[in-house]
This record gives sequence, structure tokens and C-alpha cells, in this order.
Amino acid sequence: MQAVRPDAGLGANGAVNGDVLELEKPDHYVDASAESAWETALAQLDEVAELMGLAPGVHELLRSPKRALIVSVPFRMDDGSTSVHQGYRVHHNVTRGPAKGGIRYHPSVDLDEVKALAMWMTWKCAVAGIPFGGAKGGIAVDRRKLKKGELERMTRRYASEILPLIGPERDIPAPDMNTDEEIMAWIMDTYSAYQGHSVPGVVTGKPVSIGGSKGRGGATSRGVMYMIFSQLKALGLGIEEVTVAIQGYGKVGGFAAQLLHDAGCQVVAISDVEGALYNANGLDPEAINRHKHEAGTVVGYAGAEAMSNAELLEIDCDVLVPAAVEGVITVKNADAIKARFVCEAANGPVTFEADKILGERGISVVPDVLANAGGVVVSYFEWVQDIQAYFWSAEEVNDRLRGILENAYLEVRDLAGAKGLTMRQAAQWIGVGRVAEAHLTRGLFP
Repeated sequence: MQAVRPDAGLGANGAVNGDVLELEKPDHYVDASAESAWETALAQLDEVAELMGLAPGVHELLRSPKRALIVSVPFRMDDGSTSVHQGYRVHHNVTRGPAKGGIRYHPSVDLDEVKALAMWMTWKCAVAGIPFGGAKGGIAVDRRKLKKGELERMTRRYASEILPLIGPERDIPAPDMNTDEEIMAWIMDTYSAYQGHSVPGVVTGKPVSIGGSKGRGGATSRGVMYMIFSQLKALGLGIEEVTVAIQGYGKVGGFAAQLLHDAGCQVVAISDVEGALYNANGLDPEAINRHKHEAGTVVGYAGAEAMSNAELLEIDCDVLVPAAVEGVITVKNADAIKARFVCEAANGPVTFEADKILGERGISVVPDVLANAGGVVVSYFEWVQDIQAYFWSAEEVNDRLRGILENAYLEVRDLAGAKGLTMRQAAQWIGVGRVAEAHLTRGLFP
């Protein structure tokens, strides 16, 4: 897809031009010290809008989600009682194609978090050049407290409540934090039951047996690895010369640790919600996986020193990979980060002001909208395969994923160099610019 020219701003009259305008900041510009995910997302957009001279009307439009749905999710527990939780689905923007975004189950899920994640997904799809807009959804629930039957009944009820928004041409959910391919299968089945026929394209991240794509399960982790390799190459570092610390040993961080270890990197620290492990000589992910399978946590693994998640972020390493939740690197700890660069496997792990501190200290950040885009890229591949009813090999998927992400990395790096921007500013410029150009091309109805 054609990006907005790196030297182009989108002027106040709606025309694409080469001037960067001095825009008056609206009253609702957020304070740069904001720490919440939504405030961080808005601050990032506001900054790049000013840098590129984005037309005020387009800027205002992009600051607001297109639609947000809040639903009550009642379901029957195994003991016969009824439990009720709050659910959400947000479409940030659908100018470039159907809405696309994950569904997460976590007690902290709220509307502002989902709005931020949907906005980031809009830029992520645009940076990767895939024809989707941004969406996100979730339920405020602790999945660990639910038995399997309860989890299925909750998922199916949630799917039925967001039914007016989803569909292969409207909104295609995918797995996210604490959701998986089985949950996607339940959502697909629920939607298909209402339609009266099988609709595999309504979700991605499904099991291969019902239309899922080979290579989808580890796509986000594989994309993180490709972005780390690209950044190492740009810095003139060899893969086998670096140490890596990964905060968050879930489905993204855990598989990324395995991939990086197998490629020759020295993974010196990992963590989950219970605590962290450190070994200056490197950790063995396979051994840690066996321990975690038995113990339910990485904590207690004999071949490493125990530390806290906060301490892991501050260890001396070449690459720091926050792969858990948003807002873990803030103004409170940004001065203590010692990594050569940060690769954001999670969404929004570095707050707006912390990002500035890292930049001033010479610590580059490969931003989330680029670093963790592997999942949505292969979700796009899955959607295409479902529509065509023609499926690709794992090798084809991985090769195409690597090509798209490496090309996106080069576009971001080149723009950053040409404009004197950070990697995040360049990625936001490209993403916001492509969405803005699509808005101006389509026009405003009525």
C-alpha cells in the first residue's frame, strides 16, 4: 500500500502538502506525564499530529473511537448461580477496512484500556500495510477463577452480546491476553449458529482444523524476533553477541524466549506474574517450560536467581522485551533502565513521558505498533485464506510475515533518519498518515 510521502503533512484545508503547520493545541491535549493507556495513546497521536501538520478536523476525528459497545455478560456458574461481568468492544477506525483486534480476559479491562488498544491497532495495521482498521474487546474477569464450562458459557454469551458488531466484513476478533484458539472456536461457532452456516472468517487465531492458519499461534513472538534482529543489524550487533531480558513469560514472551534462545541470543532473565528469574550465563527455556508446566509458574526454577518483575526491568542487558501489560516503564523507573534498546512485545508498556526519558538517555525503542504486529499480519493471512478457502504452508506464512515486517521496519527507520524522529514517532507518522490519507480520499459523508 502507498504511504503518505515522508515529506508530506496533511494541511488544515484537507490538502496533502509539504508544509508542517504550527497548530494550536486543543484544550483536551493530555498532560505529557499521563500514565494510563488511553492518555498515552492520545499523547502519542497529539505529538505526531503536530509534527506532521495534521489537519485539525482529521486529528479530532482520529482522537475518537468510531463506536464503543459496553455489554453485560451474565452466565451460569457450575454451582447454578449467575455471575455477571462487564464486557466491551470498541472500533477505533474502519476507513481502511474491517475492524481487527483481539479480545482479552483480565480483571483490569475497562473502556479506556480497550479504546487505547483499539487505537494502537489502527496504527499497527496501517504501518504493516494491511487493509484493516483497529478494534479491541474484552471482559473484566479473572479467567483463572473459572472452570472450563463457565469459561465457555461466558464466552458464548459475550459473543452473542457483541454480535451486532462482528462479522468477516465488519469486525474480526482474535486472541489476546488470557484468550486462545479454543475461545476463538467458541466465538466462531456461536456466530455461525446465528447465521445458519459455518463462517470461519469471523475470527482469526482459530484451530487449524476449523480454518485457522498455520503459523498463527507463534506469529507475534516470531515478529518480535524479526524486529529484534532488524534492530541489531541496524546497530551493527551480531545475534550471538547479545543478552535479552523478557518481562512476561506468556504465549508471546515465552515463545519469543525460545525463538531467541534457539537463534543464539543469550536470554538472561524472564518473568511471569509471580516473579522473575535471572542467570547471567543464560537460561534454558525448555527446562523452564517443564518447570512451569509442573509448578504453574516460573518461580522456583532451580537454575536461576529469583528477583521481582520490577528488578528485571532494570538489569544490565542489550535488549529489554516488555511482553506483559501496558505501563510498566514509567517516569518512576525510566532512569534506571540499562538496556541498549527496548522492543515492545506488549501493547503500550512504555508510557509517553518515559519514552522521552529513554530517548534522552540514548535508549531506542522499537514501538509496539511495529514490534508486535506479527499477530495481526498473520491474522490477515488467515482471513484471506478463509475467504479463498485455500490454505498456505507454515513456511509460506513465515516467509510472508518476515517480508512484510522487515519492509515496515525499513520504512520506519528510513523516515526516522530522514526527519530526525524517534522510531515511535516515525511509526506513528506512517500509520496516522495512511489512515488520514484514506479519510481524505474517501471524503466525509454526508
